[in-house]
Amino acid sequence: MKALVTGATGFVGAAIIRELIKDGKEVKVMVRKSSNTSNIDGLDVEKAYGDIRDKESVKAALKGCDTFYQAAALYEFWGPTKKNFYDVNVEGTKSSLEAALEHGVGKVVYTSSIAGLGAHGRDFPATEEVPYNLGAGVPHYVTTKYLGQVEALKMARKGLPVVIVNPATVIGIRDIKPTPSGRIILDVLNKRTPGYMDGGTNYVDVEDVARGHILAAARGKVGELYILGNANMSLLDFYRLVGEVAGMPPPKLKFPYPAVLATSYLYLLTAGIMKKPPPVTPGMARITSRYMYFDSSKAVNELGLQLTPIRTTVEKAVNWFRENGYVK
Repeated sequence: MKALVTGATGFVGAAIIRELIKDGKEVKVMVRKSSNTSNIDGLDVEKAYGDIRDKESVKAALKGCDTFYQAAALYEFWGPTKKNFYDVNVEGTKSSLEAALEHGVGKVVYTSSIAGLGAHGRDFPATEEVPYNLGAGVPHYVTTKYLGQVEALKMARKGLPVVIVNPATVIGIRDIKPTPSGRIILDVLNKRTPGYMDGGTNYVDVEDVARGHILAAARGKVGELYILGNANMSLLDFYRLVGEVAGMPPPKLKFPYPAVLATSYLYLLTAGIMKKPPPVTPGMARITSRYMYFDSSKAVNELGLQLTPIRTTVEKAVNWFRENGYVK
């Protein structure tokens, strides 16, 4: 029997595929005909064409599969409209998981995010039990990942054997797009980060996250959440680490949050006119200024997740970006 992976051409999805292949598992991927498949070209996978928003295409792709990794999502912090975020991250999640329930798949792993758990400060790293607390004014990605998680929990109550994983800020090799997480590193490498704010988050290696998905399929409890995270770091400390690894000075200028928030509204206005992503949005400023620290001991203890030292992960990411022409 095969495993089906959606979001297969993305950063996390492609990493899941590589880990499955390492384990000798047969893999089927569902991609859109318009997808850039360069992250999985050359891998021994079966392709099916479809979209998580189209339930029938997901059901067709699931034929012959006993495990379903639903890793598809729209991961950006800005878009011309909010509709795409809701269509993909909420309605797409609902449609694809309904397809899995109707198909009778043996195990589902749904890729949520620490965004679905909120921000609970730096003094007490949060567990899977915390309530979502971000409210309005955050990026649509954050809100819709929480709502997608709600849909996954509803499907678990309906009988779908789904396990939910909540990756932290994922970094590492083969971030071809790159994702917003990868751009944090790239902006330092390309000297596009003039300063920093107070705030922090949890960082984790993409290969560890991929392995965490596979462990969740094998050992995770249905209807439960597992944080796939590693190192809690302030934004300044993370910039310093990237700078040390890259052999270059990190940003030193500290920006007050009110000034960044005010400037972000000007950027947002310009982005709406030019239809180009702004350097920072009000939602990004609000999230970045918070401390999203988490405790991944549940995944370590129950799933057997092993974690790569974060410095090693940053070294791999920096080297990969440099070797593949992302650093100017």
